[in-house]
Parts: sequence; C-alpha cells; structure tokens
Amino acid sequence: MGLSLARRRKLLPWMFALPGLLWLLLFFAIPLINQAQVSLMTGDPEAGYTLTWAFDTYTNAIRDYKEQFLRSFGYAGAATVIDLIIAFPLAYFMAYKAGRWRNLMLLLVVLPFFMSYVLRTVAWQLILADNGWVVERLKDVGLVADNGRVLATGTAVVAGISYNFLPFMVLPLYVALERIDRRFVEAATDLYASRLTAFRKVTLPLAIPGIFAGSLLVFIPATGDYINAALLGTSQQYMIGNVVQSKFLTVLDYPTAAALSFILMTVILIGIAIYSRLLGTQSLTEAAT
Repeated sequence: MGLSLARRRKLLPWMFALPGLLWLLLFFAIPLINQAQVSLMTGDPEAGYTLTWAFDTYTNAIRDYKEQFLRSFGYAGAATVIDLIIAFPLAYFMAYKAGRWRNLMLLLVVLPFFMSYVLRTVAWQLILADNGWVVERLKDVGLVADNGRVLATGTAVVAGISYNFLPFMVLPLYVALERIDRRFVEAATDLYASRLTAFRKVTLPLAIPGIFAGSLLVFIPATGDYINAALLGTSQQYMIGNVVQSKFLTVLDYPTAAALSFILMTVILIGIAIYSRLLGTQSLTEAAT
C-alpha cells in the first residue's frame, strides 16, 4: 500500500535534503570524528599511533603555540577591519550610485577569483619588493625608513590577507545594502533627519546582516590561512595554519595537528557566538544551526 499524500509531502523536503546530508556525513562528520580520535592518540610515524585518550595533547598544544594562535587572530582581525573599511563604501556605491556601471564593478570585484590564490599572493611579493615602486613611494613620505622594508613583515602578511579576502566582504555587504528599501531612508529624511543621521539610524542597522556575514567569511578562513604568511612573511610571522600544515605534512605529528585544528575551531565558534550577540544577530546563527 502506497504512502498517503500527506506523508509524501512530509517526506519530500527530506528527499531533497538527502544528497546534502550524505555529503556532510561523508566529508565532514566522519572526518571530524576521525580527527577527534587522532588528536587523542600517542605514538610516532614509525611505530604508529594508538588511541590512549591523551587529553594533555590539547594543553601542550596551547602552551607551545600560544604565540601563533594570538598572531593568527590578530592578523585575521586586522584584515577583517581593513576589508570592512574598504568594502563598505565600495558596496554602498555599487548598490546606490553605480547605475549602469554596477555589473562591471561586480565583475571587477570577483575577477581575482579567476586567478590562482597562490599566484595572487606571489604577485604581492613583486608589489612589495624592497626596490619596488610601492616601497620607494612609502620611503618618500616617511612611512618606511630608508633602510626599511615591507616584505617579510607582519604588515605584508596582513596586506596579502586583506587583498585576497576583500571580495568576501564586498559581496555580502552589496547584497544587504541593495535589499534595503530606500523608502525607509526617504522617510527618515522627511522626518527631518540629516543624511548622516539617516545612514546611522536606518542604513547601517539594516546592513548589519551583511557586515556579520562578510566578517565571518573573511575572519574564519583568514585565521587558518598559511599561504600569505609563508609567501609574504618569515617564520617570525607564521600563523597557526602554518604550524598545522607543518605538523601534518612535514613533521607527521598528527595528534598535535588535529588538536590544534580543534582548538582553533572551538575558539572561532565561541567568537562567532559572542560577535553575533554584540551585533544583535543571534537569529542568524540560530537559523544556521
């Protein structure tokens, strides 16, 4: 006997969601559980690793790599703020002032994605070269000492991260601003609010979902990034992503690498929860979970 019409309607959404749920199970949940087990193992690459429930791996990882954790959050936070400062005026102009140039500007924003991430970062080595035009002009205005440099510094790493992740800030902001009903702003000005007050009281609060989404899309991958620090910095600028990459692929210390990854993920999730409450976007995270 076939299923009733009402029951089929209830099952239909689950049938559409099934491929996505299977994908998450196979390529996210199972690897996550496996990495959790690996983080509690002890041993070495030659003799192998065994599950000994070594929770001290986490405390040792925090103690040994606290500096890299702090540097990662500092660089990622700085890049997020820089991208927000650059992206908001750009997204605002595209949403309200660009007119027939809007599509071209959107194309220019996403155009860097047509080039490899590594190649884009390598290009910054040329831009920030010691004898390059940029550094020479910075020396002329006194922002860099005559014998100073920008490449192989934290400034270069933050600049590379900011550049590479800027589109992830622009696009959510553009979508959020474009969806704002301009009649709200007009109503505010009709009630004798200045343009600045209307922006502060109407436009900015309605753009908060875009700010929230853009900040997450920049901060989360930037925290775990290792390409920019490897190509634009030195070991003195290495982030936690460089440590994880080295532990997994060079040192073959899988338990420590897995523990570092879980610590990073936990801190980021806690940070997202706090950030969502500060911005008043709890509903966004609750809907996502």
